[in-house]
Amino acid sequence: MSQKTYKALRVEETGDNQFTRKITDLSFDDLPEGDVIVKVDYSSLNYKDALSATGNRGVTRKYPHTPGIDAAGVVEESKSDAFKPGEEVIVTSYDLGMNTSGGFGQYIRVPADWVVRLPENLTLRESMIYGTAGFTAALSVYRLVDYGITPEMGDVLVSGATGGVGSIAVSILSKIGYSVVAVNGVVDEADYLKEIGAQSVISIEEATDQSSRPLLKVRWAGSIDTLGGDILSTSIRSTAPGGAVTSCGNVAAPDLPLTVFPFILRGVSLIGIDSQNCPMPMRQKAWDKIASEWKIPWLDRLTSETSLRELDSKIELMLQGKHKGRMIVHLWD
Repeated sequence: MSQKTYKALRVEETGDNQFTRKITDLSFDDLPEGDVIVKVDYSSLNYKDALSATGNRGVTRKYPHTPGIDAAGVVEESKSDAFKPGEEVIVTSYDLGMNTSGGFGQYIRVPADWVVRLPENLTLRESMIYGTAGFTAALSVYRLVDYGITPEMGDVLVSGATGGVGSIAVSILSKIGYSVVAVNGVVDEADYLKEIGAQSVISIEEATDQSSRPLLKVRWAGSIDTLGGDILSTSIRSTAPGGAVTSCGNVAAPDLPLTVFPFILRGVSLIGIDSQNCPMPMRQKAWDKIASEWKIPWLDRLTSETSLRELDSKIELMLQGKHKGRMIVHLWD
């Protein structure tokens, strides 16, 4: 085995629930078992990465650890016939960056069945602008479209619209002809949301009804929710008969204060989105859509870029809720 060394953002436990982050030199011997070694060109920063980087045991059980649930790069070594050295590939979700050393290292080693060949018409950098967040957004849009929600049926609500999943969901929906109503965050980003395709923007307060009313006035043909809690409950109670709501996050709350009435009186469907363990055939379909008819022309508006050495400060911004859009990480800058 080659003894190449590489750099990684390493999270180490220094005491009782105390953690530090620093750039560390590692060798291939430090990589986990797997079939494919990938030289990582780009990764991206997600909320789950920020949690792992602070020692959150709900994401990562053992430390020291290298976070990064996304990685895109070139196959360096392969024991699998499915991939050859030099091929450009994407690895997102599964256990990458959670308990398996992730994309905040210049190399990863993973099972072959975690690896997706980079689709045509998509660069490695572009793939990480999407990353797990964009993949989750694409799955959410796919499920609404597949369910039968069409642009002619009315507005689609997107919560958490300034975040990674939300901003890409807004962009994809707008690109394929839907009228999108975006929920603005704590910081006023209405102009940004309209730039990326939102037809209109509403506040968190306007998107949230904390009353105990089981049904609310119909407002949405469908909804993509990234937050959970009261906003998800409100969107379900406000969705038109026969409509659908997707759910992929719990940043606001894991609870869902709700009765069964939206489901049994309006026939609303609640669709769960699990990007982590999505089957490979569906995973490949979503990436193919991302690279073709759903490819966003204004990707750079969604994107900021950082280097591995500057990543620590960006993690803090994300934890403070001061980051918008997508943050990609250039591992070799």
